[in-house]
Amino acid sequence: MAKSKISAGGKTFIAQSLACFDTPMTVVAAVKKEFGVDVSRQLVETYDPTKKAGYALSQTWRDLFKSTREAFLEDTAEIAISHRAVRLRALQRMAEKAETQGNMVLAASLMRQAAEEMGGALTNRRELTGKDGKDLPVPVSPVTIFQLPDNGRS
Repeated sequence: MAKSKISAGGKTFIAQSLACFDTPMTVVAAVKKEFGVDVSRQLVETYDPTKKAGYALSQTWRDLFKSTREAFLEDTAEIAISHRAVRLRALQRMAEKAETQGNMVLAASLMRQAAEEMGGALTNRRELTGKDGKDLPVPVSPVTIFQLPDNGRS
């Protein structure tokens, strides 16, 4: 596969996809879908400067990779699945579909996963803080001190 088949936009797409931790095989499929170009996994790997195959990558693509990776790591709020509500909605759809298809084992597994997603639903964890996250008041138990007998010793 010659590199000349890939347009500058395709090269940018490859570098940015790899910077966002997409696997080379995922990128190969995406390039085929987006640009209609067949590329090899090995060619895609040459656009990842963190891999041995990308050691000769030009500075332009290295800079693009680095800036994309930094932006990706800093801005996870843009990724829908990073939000609990989105994950729960997806689990809801999957559980409903599994139940409709009669796959009760999968449906139960998805329901359990949703409960765990809500946090602490299936754990023995207890909340050990008071109001607004402050410490709980320590209960004061009455302590009775007994006088020991002298037994004639002084």
